[in-house]
Amino acid sequence: MKRNLLRFAILIGIVFAVIIQAGAWGFWAHRQINKLAVFTLPPEMFGFYKQNIEFITENAVNPDKRRYSSPDEAPRHYIDVDHYCGLPFDCMPQKWDDAVAKYSEDTLLAYGIVPWHIQRMTYRLADAFRDKNMDRILYLSADLGHYIADAHVPLHTTENYNGQFTNQVGIHGFWESRIPELLNDDYDYLVGTAKYIENPLGQAWEIVAASHAALDSVLSFEKELSKEFPEDRKYAFEQRGANTVRVYSEEFSKAYSAKMGDMVERRLRESVIMVGSYWYTAWVMAGQPDLNPMKLKEISEELKKQVAEDDKMWKSGKAPKGKGHED
Repeated sequence: MKRNLLRFAILIGIVFAVIIQAGAWGFWAHRQINKLAVFTLPPEMFGFYKQNIEFITENAVNPDKRRYSSPDEAPRHYIDVDHYCGLPFDCMPQKWDDAVAKYSEDTLLAYGIVPWHIQRMTYRLADAFRDKNMDRILYLSADLGHYIADAHVPLHTTENYNGQFTNQVGIHGFWESRIPELLNDDYDYLVGTAKYIENPLGQAWEIVAASHAALDSVLSFEKELSKEFPEDRKYAFEQRGANTVRVYSEEFSKAYSAKMGDMVERRLRESVIMVGSYWYTAWVMAGQPDLNPMKLKEISEELKKQVAEDDKMWKSGKAPKGKGHED
């Protein structure tokens, strides 16, 4: 026993870090969600989105990268509904103006605005479809997919977003990055076809409510399972480039996923169909414009430059701006 503890302490002392990703779901999952959402679209949209699937996929992570250059970006990814009252969905108005009147805009921005931002982005995408602006359609589609996916993460609905108040630091990246990256080969991605959303804001709040309802299980199941796993079985060490990083072990990850009833897979699947449905809804709101003429176009140099600038800031090594739900 002492030998195992000594070995563990030595490993800790060498080089370790709990694996992290910027933003909800991690980069891999965000890209996967946007990519798969393309295949939920009707034929009138599919050709255009399939033609540009690489852009939609690779730029699914742009909002996370923008957090390194814009202080306004962080609150768009989450909402700490439990900050407001014991029964947050009874006391929080759904409409922005009503919420501002009750709590103030500064307070809302401090604790997250993801459902309202999903609504705003849906309307912006509809405008881009009306204008037949290819650059805007692609850029906004990639962004909107990111925010919708973020809203599906239970830990993006609470002030205790990384288990920092319950001695579970690291659970954020564990839930949204480690588990899907480890177990995704077993996931079923047949999610059906996109549907029109009558009330984009109301649907966004339903997504947040479903995520928050799962929060207690996310936290309590990890606590319960941790009692059954000693440290040397709960964690493992992997080589990532030049660094040795500490990660949750494959055994613990699979046990946790099973205990949650494959919640991560279900929330990922729901993200995919919702992203496709919001894209489809924006297109219908715009009058279902013909997208075929745009299939022959290429994205502009201006858009390429904008994306490159986001990437440059992300790689700069600077800390992200504003409060965020970092893992």
